[in-house]
Amino acid sequence: MHLMLLLATLAIAWGIRFTGSTAHGSWIDRWQQALGLFLLPPLLLMTSAIAVCWMGPHGQMVWPWEGWLSYGLGLSFLGFAALQCLHLAWQGSRTLRQVRTQPITEHQSNPIRVLESPILYSAQIGFWRPELVISRGLLETLAAPHLEAVIAHEQAHRHYRDTFCFFWLGWIRHFTTWLPQTELLWQELLVLRELRADRWAAEQTDPLCLAEALLLVVEQYPLFGDNVCAAFSSTVTQNRLTQRIEALLVALEPIEPDALNRRSWGTLSWMLLSVLPLLLIPFHR
Repeated sequence: MHLMLLLATLAIAWGIRFTGSTAHGSWIDRWQQALGLFLLPPLLLMTSAIAVCWMGPHGQMVWPWEGWLSYGLGLSFLGFAALQCLHLAWQGSRTLRQVRTQPITEHQSNPIRVLESPILYSAQIGFWRPELVISRGLLETLAAPHLEAVIAHEQAHRHYRDTFCFFWLGWIRHFTTWLPQTELLWQELLVLRELRADRWAAEQTDPLCLAEALLLVVEQYPLFGDNVCAAFSSTVTQNRLTQRIEALLVALEPIEPDALNRRSWGTLSWMLLSVLPLLLIPFHR
């Protein structure tokens, strides 16, 4: 029965991802839809693997070898996920150590790490308390109002703890790349994160300055990986650039900064489905 549980969970997870779709409805609907589709299948797989490992290789099985096979599969999956987490944490820590070798200064009471590079670049890098990194090229190229808008955007990432939250979402992405639409959902969450930061910054500064700054750095490449990094232009493609500019200038569908953080009971109820495999543990014999 343990093997049947794993196979059934795998089929359900695959089916949810395969039949799910994104980019429908309002911005908050997009966020909840993308987050639900991104999280539910991996969490369902993890709780099933935890349940099988907790119940052990013994019990009423259809085949004598089924218990050890399902136990090995569950343990291997959890071990692979744990190794991915450790690897990403190590990469993030190495990136943060590299960033902290750069000189620190203050710009309008904002402590920043100055990266000696001509590339136009800015990002929050770290985990719970990220460091604001701005390149020398950006400091020397942007006028004061544009630079203020970029810093406000990066402060929004710090306000929402985006680097910390997306470290864990990135971990899930890495050990479930084989599930359908993983990369598509990841990119959708990234662009919604940037839209939220743009909206927060637009309330602090001139949205026109932010849009102009975005156009200036659109062709720049990220200097660090996205594991613990929230860069100003890290998700700028032509389509996403259009979305961000329209949200800033046209505002046909305004994004409330806190709206993307509100818990939807509908989404929460779907998330509760992921713990169902754990409810089987007390009935194991």
